[in-house]
Amino acid sequence: MGARKHLMALKYKEAKKQTSIAKLNDVPTSPRKMRLVADTVRGVEVNRALDLLHFSKKAPSIRLEKLLRSAIANWEAKNPDKTRELDNGNVYVKTIMVGEGRTLKRIRPCPQGRAGRIRKRSNHVTVVLDVKQPTTVEENK
Repeated sequence: MGARKHLMALKYKEAKKQTSIAKLNDVPTSPRKMRLVADTVRGVEVNRALDLLHFSKKAPSIRLEKLLRSAIANWEAKNPDKTRELDNGNVYVKTIMVGEGRTLKRIRPCPQGRAGRIRKRSNHVTVVLDVKQPTTVEENK
């Protein structure tokens, strides 16, 4: 039983080596605006995702591009012998999650002595890169 667990742990460790994670916390844009940009690169090959972000007119794309470059650097550090996978287009954005960060509450003066709340939202972004597994086609005989 112990040898079987050891083999599973090795398999898990090898699978984890294929993936790369980068996080960006407390980005001062609203999560909704960041999700609009994140949805464009989810599941896309890395080089194409960089191009999409670079030429996007939306403001969060600048920070997301920098985060994606960080994730690529993390993947290269984990897999120094597999840099050809990047050039072949096998590395892709597996998951990209945008969570809500802290909200700063501010007060703005309104008419008749009232106060209006201003919510300055922030978000947390996590990018996970993975390598596409080659698909094998089985022929029925």
